[in-house]
Amino acid sequence: MNKQTILLIGHGSREASGNREVEAFAEQWRARQPQRRVEVCFIEFADVLIDAGLDRAAQHGGRVVVVPLILNAAGHVKMEIPEHIEHARLRHPEVEFIYCRHLGASEDILAILKRNLRKALASLDMPDPRNTGVILLGRGSSDRVANGEVAKMARWLYEDGDHPMVDIAFTGITHPRLESMVQRQVKLDMRQIVVLPYYLFTGTLIERIHRQIARLQTQYPHIHFAQADYLGFEDEIYALLEQRIEEATQMQSPAMMECDGCKYREFAADHGHSHHHA
Repeated sequence: MNKQTILLIGHGSREASGNREVEAFAEQWRARQPQRRVEVCFIEFADVLIDAGLDRAAQHGGRVVVVPLILNAAGHVKMEIPEHIEHARLRHPEVEFIYCRHLGASEDILAILKRNLRKALASLDMPDPRNTGVILLGRGSSDRVANGEVAKMARWLYEDGDHPMVDIAFTGITHPRLESMVQRQVKLDMRQIVVLPYYLFTGTLIERIHRQIARLQTQYPHIHFAQADYLGFEDEIYALLEQRIEEATQMQSPAMMECDGCKYREFAADHGHSHHHA
């Protein structure tokens, strides 16, 4: 379809550099796919939020394909964005709105995590993995399915490597937190610890992680710490976005997000929300 606009939705950060990275990511995507019209908006902490982004994309007419640039599906992805899309359909009845699935836990994301882990190990002069612990550090959510995706990635990292410990921790909302996982790994004789951020872009939380690791290095001077890169501008992310668009626009029965065990489904039913994702 010629009149098709991709609306990329980032989370948004109080740290302006995080939002600039999302904009730069979109610019690189345009360069990779010059036939696509790609626009950007954010859920929060930015100038262009979802309603404005939807309205701007709808001005082009035709079809708007809404693509959440988000790793794990919690309230924003399962309820907030679909609700904004429903309102946009009322404002722009002549425009077709299609909602894509979030990035999710997948082999593509695993490949980036493994690559980032290898780079972090190289910065530590490639220590013995059998006494090097890994902590996969996610944002944290009140949604158990979203937290479960982090746990799934940690398990896959464990299965594919030689590290005796691949733990998960979260920067907020839920537990365990980074400091308690470091304490656990130190007690179990890990000599090096790699903190592996499960984040797409920089922001206030990435800066917080830098400070936390600096404090932990002071607290445990005999332990060597390394902070791996966040996911960022990797080929696999662009390929996943293309795959999500293909799923949503070409498949007869779009493979949407996992809602089994999702407390938002029950909440939506009780409060009159439609809670559908297309």
